[in-house]
Amino acid sequence: MLGGKQYVDSLADGRVSYIDGRRIEDLTTDPTTRIAVGLVADCYDTFYSDDPGARNPLLAPPRSAAALREIVGLLRGVDMLAHTTFTSVMTLRTVLPQLQAAHPEYAERVRAHLDYVADNDLRVTECITDAKGHRALSPSKQQDVDAYLRVVERRPDGVVIRGAKLHITGASLAHELFVMPTKKMGPGEEDYAIACAVPANAPGLSTINTTYAFRGEDDRHYPMSRKRQMPDCFVIFDDVFVPNERIFLDGQTEFSALFAHSLGLWERLGGVAEMAHDADLLVGLAELVSEANGLGRVAHVKEKISELVIYATLVRSGLEAAIAHARSTEDGFVYPDELYTNAAKYHGAAEFNTMARNLIDIAGGSVLTAPTIGDLELPELEGHIRQYMTGNPDVSGEDRLRIMHAIRDMVADAFGGWHYVTNVQSGGGLYAQRIVTRKHYPMKESVAMAREAAGLSPKE
Repeated sequence: MLGGKQYVDSLADGRVSYIDGRRIEDLTTDPTTRIAVGLVADCYDTFYSDDPGARNPLLAPPRSAAALREIVGLLRGVDMLAHTTFTSVMTLRTVLPQLQAAHPEYAERVRAHLDYVADNDLRVTECITDAKGHRALSPSKQQDVDAYLRVVERRPDGVVIRGAKLHITGASLAHELFVMPTKKMGPGEEDYAIACAVPANAPGLSTINTTYAFRGEDDRHYPMSRKRQMPDCFVIFDDVFVPNERIFLDGQTEFSALFAHSLGLWERLGGVAEMAHDADLLVGLAELVSEANGLGRVAHVKEKISELVIYATLVRSGLEAAIAHARSTEDGFVYPDELYTNAAKYHGAAEFNTMARNLIDIAGGSVLTAPTIGDLELPELEGHIRQYMTGNPDVSGEDRLRIMHAIRDMVADAFGGWHYVTNVQSGGGLYAQRIVTRKHYPMKESVAMAREAAGLSPKE
């Protein structure tokens, strides 16, 4: 297994990465990425073992609901790149039975790659969303043939791919990029039906980073995002060669949606787990700030906190149901129930903005205007800030100040804006969750109940 320092050293491999109109010379020291690198390195140290044959526990497939629950618990405390590694690995494990039945040569390659990732303790991120061009047109109808990533050349020893993948978490800091079709491809779109693994330093591959990370010197008034950050990347594949052993699908359009569907399931499970944690956090912040403001007994404040409590309880209930009703694959590992996973993800995403609004309404304008910790430390300002930031005398002005910083960072600043968008879009938009939920809901049983209740004869 790798330790944190070994991970940091592994990033000096010639990869090409940009941010804010400049090339990043060193990801480990650049102010926009160094903290994220440090978080990944810390996670490596957390799981490190020098025992012979030791492997990252996140790479072991769960074989019971209890094991799945344990892994979900582990994911709560890891960096986002460890999370994408887990979802990538589980996606590949989920598609294995179908690949084995129809294309055993691809299944053999997938197993070999999974062993390679585990043996070398690598970090992986999934590359699914294409540039897409005109959203109403299929890949083969696009004016720009590269609007969806495609194979531009097939050689005896591999293929050359061209295109871009967007919104890719941690691509600049990962070792491996797991590329897959973003949707089901139709006849004539064989070149777009490509799934493969690409090393982050492959010739022709480059990443453009965006980040909500604080850009200044003092991050103390960003208590959330200084501990939870990871760049999102625009990944360019400019005629990247992929050898045969790294190709998991090439041209078989009937399997083109298989990877995306499996990834969506694991992405949404992770999203629900994160939402459940964040929902409890929203409740706690609302309770703290209502006390600090002296409004804990005000009726409308109590009502808003009750709404937050119900929201948090329902999201966590969906997570628990998805785990409790886990299903098994032919290979013997378990995956979360799709109905409960998607319903919980939909509810968590659809109602998050309302819950954030409740929190902001309880907190007040100091969410945006509270002075910084640096201001508090100036002798000429300290007394004034402590005096005028005090609401309820039982809560110090400094504590109220810090609560406001946490709320702002969580729902009203760069990290908060990232939250608003990713809650909806991560793992597919709300429409995707509606489709999958309807597909897996026991509609026939419900219709039979309704027919009986209405006095109708059973439908043949």
